[in-house]
Amino acid sequence: MIRKAITGDAADIIDFQQKMAWETENLLLPGDIVTKGVNAVFENDARGQYWVAEENGNIVASLLITYEWSDWRNAQVWWFQSVYVLPEFRRTGIFRSMYLHIKEESEKQNVAGLRLYVETNNNRACLTYETLGMNSEHYRMYEWLKD
Repeated sequence: MIRKAITGDAADIIDFQQKMAWETENLLLPGDIVTKGVNAVFENDARGQYWVAEENGNIVASLLITYEWSDWRNAQVWWFQSVYVLPEFRRTGIFRSMYLHIKEESEKQNVAGLRLYVETNNNRACLTYETLGMNSEHYRMYEWLKD
């Protein structure tokens, strides 16, 4: 089952964020910072919305949708962020289900499109996104992040 996350899901989401950071970047995220960051989304939905996937009443995946205003389209673009699926549930269609559910929700709300960024070496994830019809042909992403 795919559903919007509720505040009671925060502990699982925080755990997933820490696991993802370690798995993808060998980065240890300070628990207090991640906890505040996740809770900030629940406190102000203008920051985004979390979605979770459940199997047998347990959360097995989560992701964050954040918003970008597109003046070219006079509409929002939704960004997938912080995507995490428990290892034992990968390659089972969980993310596909989440993506299709959120795509349907975005179409109901007249969202201009869906975007995400992915670590350049995460070939499995890239293949998954391409299989869903997404492409990386239009833009490169550059960033500056404060330490």
